Amino acid sequence: MLRYVYGTDLDRFAKLRDTMFQDRAEQFSHRLGWEVSVNSRGEERDQYDVLNPLYVIWELEDGSHGGSMRFLPTTGRTMINEHFSHLLDGVKIESPFIWECTRFCISPRADRRAAAALVLGGGELMDNFMLSHFCGVFDPRMERIYRLYHVDPDIVGITGEGKNRIGAGLWEMKPEAWAPTLKRLGIDRETSLSWFDLSFNRAPRHPIAATA
Repeated sequence: MLRYVYGTDLDRFAKLRDTMFQDRAEQFSHRLGWEVSVNSRGEERDQYDVLNPLYVIWELEDGSHGGSMRFLPTTGRTMINEHFSHLLDGVKIESPFIWECTRFCISPRADRRAAAALVLGGGELMDNFMLSHFCGVFDPRMERIYRLYHVDPDIVGITGEGKNRIGAGLWEMKPEAWAPTLKRLGIDRETSLSWFDLSFNRAPRHPIAATA
């Protein structure tokens, strides 16, 4: 299932928390070779994890991490404004309707549903919080996933060539993205909304027909 968990609430889900940060170390440090910090517990954490971000997490049946993304509002500190402003010609992205998405991570234990779940979770955040876009930085390995789920970004900056290319983009959840994402995950919109409502202690509801 999908869980939406603020950083201050991660301790309620110890196994999910620990395996998420461990899987981030495996993906970003060990497999991709990024220059990130890994602590003595084998966890990848950075300065943005202490800002109470909202994590969208695909939870496996045993309670461990299957995949996750991290979201922060652009009205506060963000990675794209502090470390990748050169991709934007120094222009900051700041809006209450745009959140930054970072640390897209898939666990080696997860099946092919994990990526679909994260795309769906992003869509639910955008729809339920009335956001217009997400912003973030991406590399070529992510472009196939974007095309598969009809969530290609509007590119606002790019540098480098081939494997070394890095882009900055703006994403929206287009209407045509809902159906293939739900189908790949094997659920309906009502189930997706029930996961969202459970995370935020909202009363259950029925899906909106236009996006089902």
